[in-house]
Amino acid sequence: MVVEQPKLIQQNRFLDFGMGFYTTENKEQAISFANKVYHRRQEGNPTVSVYEMDESTAFSSCDLLRFAAPDEKWLDFVYTHRIGIYSGKRFELVYGPVADDDVYETFMLFATGTLTKKETLKRLKIKRLFNQLVFSSERAISFLKFTQILRED
Repeated sequence: MVVEQPKLIQQNRFLDFGMGFYTTENKEQAISFANKVYHRRQEGNPTVSVYEMDESTAFSSCDLLRFAAPDEKWLDFVYTHRIGIYSGKRFELVYGPVADDDVYETFMLFATGTLTKKETLKRLKIKRLFNQLVFSSERAISFLKFTQILRED
């Protein structure tokens, strides 16, 4: 669906960076996510909404958590969100690598205790991880300006 005006909605599953409006700078990743949603819902067309924002203004105006790489802090943050036990500080913007389907198996091996943190991070470092930026407050979302849509018809 086209999302000209993003908004925060209650989610029914646990995601990498918690509740929020998820975006990515990677066009291929956005199209892949749109296709997954389309196949799950079986209606409409895969659609990607495109936005622009003044990153320096948004990042300096909002409470930002930034992960440069999939390190131990990132793994702990994602893991506790994915299993629904995160109890730390809430950030308006969270930027960092996506624990997408390509890394899901590695992530689950860590979650079940099969892999240690060190082994998990070693495996993740050889994967090509894309970044995501999550907007988790109305103030953060206000920096997004809808520009266009991309459709895979």
